[in-house]
Amino acid sequence: MGREVPQQQQQQVALAVEQLLAVNPYNPDMLSDLENYVNEQVSSQTYNLDANLCLLRIYQFEPDRMSTQIVARILVKALMAMPSPDFGLCLFLIPERVQMEEQFKTLIVLSHYLETGRFSQFWDEASKNRHIVEAVPGFEQAIQAYAIHVLSLTYQRVPRSVLAEAINIEGLSLDKFLEHHVANSGWILEKGHGRGQLIVLPRNEFNHPELKKNTDDGIPLEHVARIFPILG
Repeated sequence: MGREVPQQQQQQVALAVEQLLAVNPYNPDMLSDLENYVNEQVSSQTYNLDANLCLLRIYQFEPDRMSTQIVARILVKALMAMPSPDFGLCLFLIPERVQMEEQFKTLIVLSHYLETGRFSQFWDEASKNRHIVEAVPGFEQAIQAYAIHVLSLTYQRVPRSVLAEAINIEGLSLDKFLEHHVANSGWILEKGHGRGQLIVLPRNEFNHPELKKNTDDGIPLEHVARIFPILG
């Protein structure tokens, strides 16, 4: 019962912001409400890209009122949404002079490592900048989920060592992680030939091309819909 009250408050905050955005999405008077909503997303581990994009757009009109802490949190939340292109959409609205600040340069490097599947370098860099990424709960779990998504596009059977490097877990913690996904995600563990344990990942159209259906390769419509108001 106690958990329902915070959830109701979160829903009320989200609804209030959505109503404000519907009336006038770029009203400077909404700046404080949208900043508070970013903090609410962080504490409640929720996410609203459209509201965050509106705030970044208002910052463009009101640069003296920009909070770099809020901007950093928006970018971390966008990283957590990968493989969606949210980070690039947000970065497009952030002035270059701000991007040159050290914390934003770090986030851009982290984004590059994730986009190119260089997970070992990502975790090394993230460990040096814990003050940035650990300010947002759920960051590590979100990136681990993205790493698994990337591996599932490439591997039918992934070596344990490759998985361990990608998700930055090893030893007994990795054993528990694997047990959880065997029970809940359809993973299968098998012994490799001289290569240690292998994890058989669920079949999909990428690791089993024969499953691929005839689909258009165009940009998803929802991505286009988000880009046009920003460019306008």
